[in-house]
Amino acid sequence: MTSLNYTSKDLELLPDDGKRYEIIDGELYMSKQPHWHHQFAGLRISMFLQMWSDQTKAGLANYAPGLIFDDDEDVVPDVVWISRQRLATALRSDGKLHDAPELAVEILSPGSTNERRDRELKLKLYSRRGVLEYWVVDWQKHRLEVYRRLETTLSLAATLYETDPLVSPLLPGFRCQISQLFDGMEPLA
Repeated sequence: MTSLNYTSKDLELLPDDGKRYEIIDGELYMSKQPHWHHQFAGLRISMFLQMWSDQTKAGLANYAPGLIFDDDEDVVPDVVWISRQRLATALRSDGKLHDAPELAVEILSPGSTNERRDRELKLKLYSRRGVLEYWVVDWQKHRLEVYRRLETTLSLAATLYETDPLVSPLLPGFRCQISQLFDGMEPLA
């Protein structure tokens, strides 16, 4: 039995049907349109990161950018923050990032396959590709896991809950309360 090794060129052939297609290590992953709260949490994170960026002029936040590390590693993080210095070399004429942003954020979608992709596969991908910090957001439980680079690996540094502040050595002076990310959302059991 032969396994298919998908590439970025294969993504171009897929329908524009509102689903999100990604390739990790040559394997194709598809996600349905996200839940309202998923999108809202991503918007809030992006907003807080961009407000800090507007003040510091250190970089830019963006929502769901294309990130192509290689032909068989083509993903769409929910949010990224990238310094202006990295952006100058990472952003190519196709409008996609081709090098790691400093920060990648994934917001969990329901289901074990989706959770495994974000907690394991993307964690490993971002770790080996040079992301400095990775946030995994669980909008259902109103918590955020922070993974930080320790030498060559992204490792869990903190699990933050609604009463905790979100700060980062990567973003000096950035601060928001975790509860602000979920303002207006009731936690799901």
